[in-house]
Amino acid sequence: MRVIVTRPLREAQSWADVLAGAGCTALVWPLIDIAPLADAQELVRARARAQLSGYTDVMFVSAAAAGHFFESNRAVPPVEWTSSAIKTRALATGQGTVAALRRCGVPAECIDAPGDAAPRWDSEALWSRVGSRMGPHSRVLVVRGADADGEAAGRDWFASQVAGAGGSVEFVAAYRRMPPVWNPAQCAAAERALVDGSLWLISSSQALRHLRGLLPGADFTHAHALATHPRIAQAARETGFGVVHESPPRLDDVVASIKSLT
Repeated sequence: MRVIVTRPLREAQSWADVLAGAGCTALVWPLIDIAPLADAQELVRARARAQLSGYTDVMFVSAAAAGHFFESNRAVPPVEWTSSAIKTRALATGQGTVAALRRCGVPAECIDAPGDAAPRWDSEALWSRVGSRMGPHSRVLVVRGADADGEAAGRDWFASQVAGAGGSVEFVAAYRRMPPVWNPAQCAAAERALVDGSLWLISSSQALRHLRGLLPGADFTHAHALATHPRIAQAARETGFGVVHESPPRLDDVVASIKSLT
């Protein structure tokens, strides 16, 4: 099967390699480009406060959020997140983010995330893990991306739950999620992929918005998508995809889902 991997480039290539090993023809067509912030001063201040244990919890919405929070702007000393130096908990919605935090030096014992057996990896699953300890004492920083205009991107559901429990929430953007720039040949190839039976692997609702923006007049009624979350699957249907399948977000589950479609 021909699978179009739309994740950001760094993640997309590793996924494509696994899919190719499973017998798929995998094409890497990122629908989100990860870019640094135009002005990182707010991020620098948030990192400094985290270094002084100014938060009870820091929630990272993605692997990119973790990487840019710790690795960007090397002129500022990185947060040394150890169980003895910082009491703040690192929160992650999925295993990819957990892996990114570990690469950045955050000890496993400092990270809270849905377990491997969790039916979904999202804010709701994370809340089921940590919600019982949230309260008026909670000071939570949510690290996420911004769109091309610098406006915050992503859901506020988790933050709303913290606020509802009496806690305080701050937000900081660590990177920008930009639409890719495609030339006419790439757009033409993408339009063909909407009708030739290719399977679009979609893991972000924003990726769908970028695709619709790249192909404003395209007909999606014959296009096939595999979405890694029910909310993303609904967004794919609203985009116009005629056939939408769902899969858990783990890569091995995605591979199994694709194989079941062949």
